[in-house]
Amino acid sequence: MDEARERLASVNTRVARAAAGAGRDPADVLLIAVSKSFDAAAIEPALNAGQREFGENRVQEAQAKWPRLRQLFPDVQLSLIGPLQTNKVRDAVALFDAIHSLDRDRLAASLAAEMRRQGRTLSVFVQVNTGGEPQKSGVRPEKAADFVRRCREEHGLPVAGLMCIPPLDADPAPHFDMLRRLAEALDLPFLSMGMSADFEAAIAHGATHVRVGSAVFGERG
Repeated sequence: MDEARERLASVNTRVARAAAGAGRDPADVLLIAVSKSFDAAAIEPALNAGQREFGENRVQEAQAKWPRLRQLFPDVQLSLIGPLQTNKVRDAVALFDAIHSLDRDRLAASLAAEMRRQGRTLSVFVQVNTGGEPQKSGVRPEKAADFVRRCREEHGLPVAGLMCIPPLDADPAPHFDMLRRLAEALDLPFLSMGMSADFEAAIAHGATHVRVGSAVFGERG
C-alpha cells in the first residue's frame, strides 16, 4: 500500500511538473494507470491510494478482474487502450467508459450500433499511426481527417480526441506534435499520448491523457 502511494505520488508530481513547465494547468492532464497484465490484488493498492482512471489492453482480461473491483470502487473510469476486435464490441461497450483505439470503419459502425443498443455513450479516440508502421494499428495521418468525419457524420460517434503510440526507437516529440496539430485541425479537445518512458514529453506537446503502466505498478513479469 505504501509503495503504491509512493509510486502514484511520484508520477503525479512528474505530471504536475511537466504541465507547469509547459505553462499548463496540471488538472488538465488525466493520468490513466495501465493495469494490463496485473491482477486484482496488484491493482487494489492503487485504488486504495485514490487512483480512479485505469487502462486495459484486452477485453477478456479486463472482464476477469474489473467487475468485482468496480463493486468495491464504483467511481472507477476504465479505458480500453489496446486493439478492439469487432466480435468483442458488445462486451467492450458494456465494460469500458472510453475506447482509445478506433481505427477502421467496420469497428466504428459496430461501436455506434452497440452504444445505441445498450444506451451507453463512451468517449472515443481515433488511433493515428503517426509512424506509418505496417505492424501497428491506427489510421494513417493523411487519412485521419476523412476517417474522423465519417465517424461523426456517417456513424454518429462522439469522437473526443486522437491517440498515438510513437515508434519504439524514434524521438516521440515529432509524433506528439503531429497528433496535436491534427487534433487542432479537427477541433478535437483531447490527446491520448505518452507512456511511462515519454509522458513528460507528451504533456509538453499537449497531451490531455497519459497512459502510464510500469511507473505506477512496477515492471511486468
